[in-house]
Amino acid sequence: MSQSFARQPIDQITVEELAERLKSAETLQLVDVREPSEVSICAIAGFDNLPLSEFAEWSGQIYSRLDPEAETLVLCHHGIRSAQMCQWLKAQGFTDVKNIAGGIDAYSKMVDPSVPRY
Repeated sequence: MSQSFARQPIDQITVEELAERLKSAETLQLVDVREPSEVSICAIAGFDNLPLSEFAEWSGQIYSRLDPEAETLVLCHHGIRSAQMCQWLKAQGFTDVKNIAGGIDAYSKMVDPSVPRY
């Protein structure tokens, strides 16, 4: 992933807010940037896996995979890689992007302990 884009403030959403949003009938774009091996350990239903390590393969198709106007929530293990993805999406013109603070690890600890931790 290129670091040549300007840093912009990133909106955050807590894992508790995520859980509430997932219960509603809202249409959300959900992106998980973890590796396939991580997703095989645990995942949250509804997330599209776009691993950062495969950025070169999917980045050119981002507008056909995601709607730049839709609310987009981005997940990783702890929130670092997802923050990078949020920065990149904003630089591509996505208007409503939020990083899931604490990632799937926080989701497991604070929302759903049945989600395995690693």
